[in-house]
Amino acid sequence: MQIEAQIDRPLRQKSDRQEIPGMVAVVASGSDVIYEGAFGKRDLAKDAPMTIDSVFWIASMTKAVTAVAAMQLVEQGRLALDEPIGKVLPDLAAPMVLEGFDERGEPRLRPAKRPITLRQLMTHTAGFSYDMWNGDLDRYLEKTGIPRLMTCKNQALKTPIMTDPGTRWEYGSSIDLVGKAIEATTGIRLDAYLRNNLFAPLGMSDTGFKITDDMRRRLVGVHARGPDGTLAPIAFEMEQNPEFHMGGGGLYGTAGDYIKFCQMILNKGHGNGNQVLQPETVVLMGQNSIGDLVVTKMVSAAPNISNDVDFYPGMVKKHGLSFLINTAQTPEGRSAGSLAWAGLANSYFWIDPARDVAGVILMQLFPFADQKCLEALAVFERSVYDGLNASGARRVAP
Repeated sequence: MQIEAQIDRPLRQKSDRQEIPGMVAVVASGSDVIYEGAFGKRDLAKDAPMTIDSVFWIASMTKAVTAVAAMQLVEQGRLALDEPIGKVLPDLAAPMVLEGFDERGEPRLRPAKRPITLRQLMTHTAGFSYDMWNGDLDRYLEKTGIPRLMTCKNQALKTPIMTDPGTRWEYGSSIDLVGKAIEATTGIRLDAYLRNNLFAPLGMSDTGFKITDDMRRRLVGVHARGPDGTLAPIAFEMEQNPEFHMGGGGLYGTAGDYIKFCQMILNKGHGNGNQVLQPETVVLMGQNSIGDLVVTKMVSAAPNISNDVDFYPGMVKKHGLSFLINTAQTPEGRSAGSLAWAGLANSYFWIDPARDVAGVILMQLFPFADQKCLEALAVFERSVYDGLNASGARRVAP
């Protein structure tokens, strides 16, 4: 009860001040759910309160799920981390680098100096970017008429890369292509592969690309924060009949489902009575896979969608096979070597193997890296570690 009160009180205070529409937060160890709380409303235009089983668009929290699925195929020898991915995806066999634009505004492209690998796709070092953080890609899409990624049209994946593979970390659409590699390797649509090989084995019955009728009854509305700080509901929904399922950002789900995924990572691939990954694979996914490269600040090219993003400024950050890795303890208490990422509508998770704890906090508003949402994340995380420390929870062996 002590740790529950330690976490619940500050989150409730944030909600009572109506700084965000609503949120759900869950904390677990490898063996138990330690805390779960729901605050505020699902939608400011309606009266329904937020509940633990509310359904959110988890956006780029999808990436870790897709990466785990790909690593299952690596374990089976059906995909390889360091072979050219063009062998699996012919469209990536001869990548082109966007070097800029000529005096007429036409794109200047050149062949990449080396092939793209699955490891580079999983670590955001393949060269792909997102238009919301890269103005050159935004300009390229405007010039060529290639559809935006969120349309989920296959043509949207046929963009150039911004740098040669393996030369820079830049956040982008790489893991959507990992999803394509899973489909090409198995002959199974990504939604079905994830359902059969991850969601069903882990008991994640409330997660999927398609919003079922049951999920829709619990769906959280998306909101936008205006320049004056006010919040308003907006119409937003991922394409429900897509040409391709976005392995990098298309999933809907609950905090309860996602904490099961996090617990599987804490338990080195084991969850709900099933071993979905081998322990050594989970360890590999949590190690630095970008060498001397570092995770850099993401500068917004679309302020209505995302603010600038720089988690823990001044700290060297690395990237594993889909996870952000902090190399020092965070001010809130997260251990060095923990794993984390987030979703565009302000959903966040972290996994701390050293303390045997994971946290998920889901909110639903634009732009990303909203200051009030980041404050809620920090309050949540700090409360978790304060509670663990107060309860005498010790560090566990790696």
